Amino acid sequence: MRAFAFASAISLLVAAGAADAAPRRAASLNLCTDELLLMLAASEQIASVTHLAQKEAETPLWRQARRYRTNDGSLVSVAGLRPDLVLTMGGGARDRVRIAERLGIRILDLPYPQTIGDVEKSIGTVAAALGRPDRARPLLNAIEALKRSAPHEATESIWLGGGGRSVGPESLAGQWMALAGLRQRPLPGDRLTLEQLLVAPPRILLRSDYRAGQYSGEQRWLAHPLAKATGKARTLVTDGRLWTCMGPLLGGEIARLKAVRK
Repeated sequence: MRAFAFASAISLLVAAGAADAAPRRAASLNLCTDELLLMLAASEQIASVTHLAQKEAETPLWRQARRYRTNDGSLVSVAGLRPDLVLTMGGGARDRVRIAERLGIRILDLPYPQTIGDVEKSIGTVAAALGRPDRARPLLNAIEALKRSAPHEATESIWLGGGGRSVGPESLAGQWMALAGLRQRPLPGDRLTLEQLLVAPPRILLRSDYRAGQYSGEQRWLAHPLAKATGKARTLVTDGRLWTCMGPLLGGEIARLKAVRK
């Protein structure tokens, strides 16, 4: 019933989007909506993406993003481009919405996803808003295939980022890991200490390479020999950029991790 309800909701979104005129100029004010815009829009529809989208350290789509103008994440920075659709995520000031309405700009403010279902809904919502509902289907099919093929038995794992940052088993990251057959170990405060890693290493250490080589306290922590390999845990390195937004770009990495985890 849940699957049927979700499919029905997506169908309604697609129908609504198809009924409206497709926006001619769309801008994004958030890295995560940048990625959705770059994956779903026609190139001529994209008016602007954030400056983060053009940085190799932040997203695999940086080359594609460099074709377009950048903004600083504010409505003011794109108003002069006269977009008819602005994408953002996580809420914004009411003043921003009022200003956009006065300028005749539609703002689509997506919530930060908490579940894979939320990711799927965002894909459908953005594709419909862009007047390109068919572009959502391959991404949704890929996620559905990962769900259907998820291993029945999962391997105990710990996702590890700079400074010992980790994730919760029920978090969105934990849900993606489960599709790869990796079971995130619960950790107090979603953080891992080097002592914990020494005393009780997981079967698999899923190590993010986000901003690897950068001079920072977090990266110095991650450069510790124990954080690189414990000798008892198998270390799998993952593209940390994909775990920032944990949107559809992560699907290919999950398929890769599932194939190499054994």
